[in-house]
Amino acid sequence: MSTEGEQRTIRCLVAKVGLDGHDRGAHVIARAFRDAGFEVIYSGLHNSPDEIVQAAVQEDVDVLGISILSGAHDTLVPKILDGLKEYDAFEDTLVITGGIIPDEDHDELYDAGVDEIFGPGASMEETITFVRENAPER
Repeated sequence: MSTEGEQRTIRCLVAKVGLDGHDRGAHVIARAFRDAGFEVIYSGLHNSPDEIVQAAVQEDVDVLGISILSGAHDTLVPKILDGLKEYDAFEDTLVITGGIIPDEDHDELYDAGVDEIFGPGASMEETITFVRENAPER
């Protein structure tokens, strides 16, 4: 039951890609998103870019949050973005990344299609506000 003026639930996939086994940040953001009223799906560890794309498409998410600390962001994130484009899901998905991504790599990721990068020290409020203001209308 929804009423006019009620906000729709934003569906988010919090994803860990590659061999990165550090998932504390992903769990923290997943919990913060749930507490903010978002519907959250967590991918678990060690997913390939294709597995992330498949999950995002099958779950019809509004937001894909990629948590990466392995240093492989420059190859893995563009593969995910290319996969979303192949499934015509790129335009309808807000893509954010978080983790250890050097400043000198930000422009390359933005050029590839990442909407925002949240590094260490980014507040939960900042991230939640960005998602609320930028999640695609469906």
